[in-house]
Amino acid sequence: MRRRQLKWLWQRLDQLSTMKLTRDALLMKLGSAKSKATATWRLIDIEMAQQGARFSYRLNRDKLRQIRRREGRYLLRTNLTESDPAKLWSYYLQLVAVEEAFKTLKGDLAIRPIFHQQQPRIEAHIFIAFLAYCLHVTLGQRLKALAPGLTPRSVLQKFAAVHMIDVYVPTTDGRELSLTRYTQPEPELRLLLDKLKLSLPAQPLPKITATHPTAATPV
Repeated sequence: MRRRQLKWLWQRLDQLSTMKLTRDALLMKLGSAKSKATATWRLIDIEMAQQGARFSYRLNRDKLRQIRRREGRYLLRTNLTESDPAKLWSYYLQLVAVEEAFKTLKGDLAIRPIFHQQQPRIEAHIFIAFLAYCLHVTLGQRLKALAPGLTPRSVLQKFAAVHMIDVYVPTTDGRELSLTRYTQPEPELRLLLDKLKLSLPAQPLPKITATHPTAATPV
């Protein structure tokens, strides 16, 4: 990508150097070229003439060699004075986890934004959000130990296939049988539950309630 962009920029500069333009027009076209090739613009040294619409350019080979040496490497810049790279890396991973927490609260758990206006409701929402995040982190740690190939997001997507439904069956004596049931998990989900050493609770017991008589519609 860098070579392709650098090739385009070099050709564009060559075109601009042969055009008859005013100084202002040349500066605008140079600015447009810079916006299209921001990553490689710093690899070329450009000098404008003191007067007129003329400029010279050359490839900065030192910068190019420096960039090539850094390819495939992850560099961290910090203001911490810790000399042990392992500790710096662990601090960075903690920072990534904190940033991921805010992303999770807005994404996977879908508990943001907060539209409450009263202070107690805002605090209750934040408390529930914190509990949900704790469960999310706990699931992630459990996956690392028992199913390292899975992420909390993928597991939550699999569990989303389980639904809770309410079934109401009228009886012959005028009452109503209420059955609260969750759908049976698919074989893949049962395998996941077994892998995580989890089990679904027993189906709730049925309930029989008296139906409310419907009010007569006035004629």
